[in-house]
Amino acid sequence: MDPVALSLAVSPCPNDTFVFHALVHGLIPGTPEVNLTFADVDVTNTAAERGEFDLVKVSYAALPWLLDDYELLPTGGALGRGCGPLVLTREPGVDLAGKTVAVPGDRTTAYLLFRLWSADQAPGRIEVVPFHQIMPGVANGTYDAGLVIHEARFTYQRHGLHALADLGEWWESDTGLPIPLGAILAKKGVVDPAEATEWIRNSVSMAWANPDASREFVLANAQEMEPEVVQQHIDLYVNEFTLELGRDGLAAADALLQRAAAAGLTPTVKPFV
Repeated sequence: MDPVALSLAVSPCPNDTFVFHALVHGLIPGTPEVNLTFADVDVTNTAAERGEFDLVKVSYAALPWLLDDYELLPTGGALGRGCGPLVLTREPGVDLAGKTVAVPGDRTTAYLLFRLWSADQAPGRIEVVPFHQIMPGVANGTYDAGLVIHEARFTYQRHGLHALADLGEWWESDTGLPIPLGAILAKKGVVDPAEATEWIRNSVSMAWANPDASREFVLANAQEMEPEVVQQHIDLYVNEFTLELGRDGLAAADALLQRAAAAGLTPTVKPFV
């Protein structure tokens, strides 16, 4: 396809800005101009359902509603080990049955993992809350528990909170697979998936080869994270699966979506492997 300006939506989190810096800034020869939008994943999940972006970062949990119009790319996303969502409470050992839990989005992978994990102690109420409000809301008693992702792994103790569960540890011990968090999708009929895969792989490789090149861009969008937390975030979420999903990455996506469909939580999708 001839290069035309493409719309791209990713989060302002350090892993996304690190990965997409070279592509967004036109540093890869032969790539089209990219019009970038920053949005949290609960926003991009909904926007992708409306077909608003050509390339978009979404939750793996949202794929059953998106795969008619988008194709999963085997690069650029967020999977890994030791990087799962946490369930946080003010006191350790809380029983969540009947409690109010704040979550960052109703079609996020974090929430889907939470629903699978909490089937035997279902909360009484779920509230979708902007991510930055979850930990303060749990700390001040607005919510009994909160589901958090990303840099909260490194900062929740500052709010005096306890990790009731690490859903990544639960998932990995149960499946032996990485946690499929964020996926990159290409809009069918608009973006050539093979070309887009090559662009993004080159962007990832350039980010690793020269991490200083993206530092200013990453820090400018890191939502007041300290530089050391930013680096921890990148080190955790930009990994071998970012460059290439591979069989384990695709198997992880299959395991999540097949379990969700079996539990009646999502529509059924065709397996990737």
